[in-house]
Amino acid sequence: MHDERDITAEGLVEEFLAARATRKPSVHTLQAYRRDLRAVLGLVDGERVTLGDLSPRLLRSAFARFAAERSPASVARAWSSWNAFFTFLVTEQVVAGNPMSAVDKPRLPAHSPKPLRGEDTPEQLLERVSQVDDRQRDPWPERDVAVLALALCAGLRLSELLALRIGSVLGRPGERRVEVAGKGGRPRTVPIEPELDRVVERYLDSRRVRFGRAEAASLLLVDRRGQPLRRGGLQYLVESCYRRAGIVDRVPRGAQLHALRHTFATRLAEDGANASEIMRLLGHASLTTSQGYIEVTAEQQRAAVRANRTNRALRDL
Repeated sequence: MHDERDITAEGLVEEFLAARATRKPSVHTLQAYRRDLRAVLGLVDGERVTLGDLSPRLLRSAFARFAAERSPASVARAWSSWNAFFTFLVTEQVVAGNPMSAVDKPRLPAHSPKPLRGEDTPEQLLERVSQVDDRQRDPWPERDVAVLALALCAGLRLSELLALRIGSVLGRPGERRVEVAGKGGRPRTVPIEPELDRVVERYLDSRRVRFGRAEAASLLLVDRRGQPLRRGGLQYLVESCYRRAGIVDRVPRGAQLHALRHTFATRLAEDGANASEIMRLLGHASLTTSQGYIEVTAEQQRAAVRANRTNRALRDL
């Protein structure tokens, strides 16, 4: 073991971040690690905090102050960042054990999927967005429908959509699939049906008309100037599609593009997919997350049965 008295915690944080960077996580993930580690570290008494200072008692005190003005989700994320940090130090034989087991972690509410509300809402959204809207300065319905369809029919996250290349869609007709760079660097392959394949091809045809032929390695989704779509641009695109389709009131608050992915997963569960299949298709790290869609579907089925008016007649018997 190293002499903990001479090792600054700040220096070890940078070593940890450098090690994590080799896994190629998203920029946002690395920023979250750095923010959480430094925020808690800043609440530790002392100007030069060493690894030896980070006792369970001191960490509990720092986390208590950290939690005072933050939501349980933020505290839980910071706890996970510190747990990963100490796991790294144990693996590198810098410390003998991980002290985070002595620091309480907030209990978070169970995962609650937020699909679009309304039985035929996805179909209405796609139909209305596929029509040219003369109110738009430069309408591009082929691109907009492709974005919606990849989320609704392949369950892709925002970051996964942005990372797609033209060459990400592979395979022979009838056996097409899209290769996805998933969360945490986990790759996966999602089968796509001929209908979605045609939507993507129509978009690519319209893109060639606008900007000429592009290489297979080029990013798939571009803006109206031919530049790769960015996070804010994609979020705005989806929000504008909701407005044009007149379904803003059917989008769960705070879900936006993720509501499309949740709709994909919920419909999988409604049509009989099991948790393992949903886990593979959506790239979940935990089977528990996938199980949540099936449980919500069961609750919705019971609610539908409860709404049957005949049940009320039984009360008077």
